[in-house]
Formats: sequence, structure tokens, C-alpha cells
Amino acid sequence: MTDTLIHIPETILPGGRVVPAFRLGAYLCSQGPDGRAQINADGTPWVRIDYHEARAACEAIGGSLITESQALALALHLAAQPGNWTEGAVGEGDLRQGLRKGSVRSVQPGTYEPADPDERRWHVTADGTRIYDTAGNALTWVFDDIQGDDEGLVARPFAEDSPSIITAPYPSMTRGMGWRPSAGSDGSGYALVRGGYWSDDAYAGVFGLGDDWPDLRYGHVGFRCTFGL
Repeated sequence: MTDTLIHIPETILPGGRVVPAFRLGAYLCSQGPDGRAQINADGTPWVRIDYHEARAACEAIGGSLITESQALALALHLAAQPGNWTEGAVGEGDLRQGLRKGSVRSVQPGTYEPADPDERRWHVTADGTRIYDTAGNALTWVFDDIQGDDEGLVARPFAEDSPSIITAPYPSMTRGMGWRPSAGSDGSGYALVRGGYWSDDAYAGVFGLGDDWPDLRYGHVGFRCTFGL
């Protein structure tokens, strides 16, 4: 599985929070023939799995559900790469937003190639490695280690200085950022979701942030596991 893991270096978020280096799946998790999570291009993202089940599925393969801090570190890393912007330079054009225009009606495996180049599904890391579906195709459950409780569920409103809402370099719904809530918004009891799904349009983005009820299984919400070094 090591050849399907991406390395993200230590990152300092706005406000000073340090996110240690970590590895994460190059693809959203799919369900293997043994019923366990797997990470490969051929698998279709494992959706219709609730937040708690997604956490358990990551733990069963020695990983953890991606945290909010890690998701922000990943988004910052991808936003710093020229190849992830539509005009080929950081801050020029829009940050690529993935499979989001409703050209499909369900989640697609990593091997699927959209006809529209504007729906390019992959972003590149600093070393040129591709990571898929950080925006578009399926949303990703996220363990909230910023506003969350011990279970990673949202436990208080977004503060004015919360990294969750101040880390993106541009306002919500502009420059490919996707949608994110404003300070004071309160999703207590919900689980965070990030990225976007196949019909999210401008709401999708690597900085895209929403929430869903953690006990429900949605056809457009999957998950991504992270691992230590």
C-alpha cells in the first residue's frame, strides 16, 4: 500500500498550529473483497458509510480518518503548486476543482477520465505525485480536531480565527476555493465534510467545507485515511 500513499510535510497553519508530517491515500478509500478499506485506482470510492464507520474502517487498516488540521495542511500544500492552478501559476486563474459539473451521476473509480479537461480529477504535490479527488467526485468525512469534541464531531461555532475558515487564501466561492461557512456558524453535533462531489459545481474545492449528520450514509460522501511516517 505504500506506493499509493502521499507524503505531506510538516505544515504551520495560520495562527501557528503545527501539523506534523503525515501520509495519506492518493485515492479515496474503496471497499476491498474482504470488506476492508483499500487504496487503489481501480476501486470505486466507498460511500454509503457513516462517519463512525469510516473512522473504524481507517483504524482497521492501521490508519486514521483524516483530521481537519491535516485536511487544511493538504489544501495549503496543493494550493502552493503552480500545476494545480488553471493558468499554471500560483494564484493565477482558479485552483482546480475536480469532477463537479454533473457530467456523471455517481462516484467514479480513480481510473475514470472526464471528457472535460476542466474537471481534471488530480492535483500534484511538490514532487509531482498525483493525488485524486481532493475536490470533486465524493466528499470526505473529516475528524474535527479544531472545533470538535473527543469523537471529532463539531462542538462549537467557528471562531473568527479558526484555521478552518481563515486558511484558504481567497474568499468562499471564488478562485476555486469552494464554499466554506463564515465565523459564528454552528454545526454542533454534525461531522465535517470536505472537498466536493460530482455535482457540487462551484461549491467544490480543496478548501471546500461543509457538514453532514454523522449517523447517516450518503451516496456522495466517502473517506480518506491518513498514516504516520
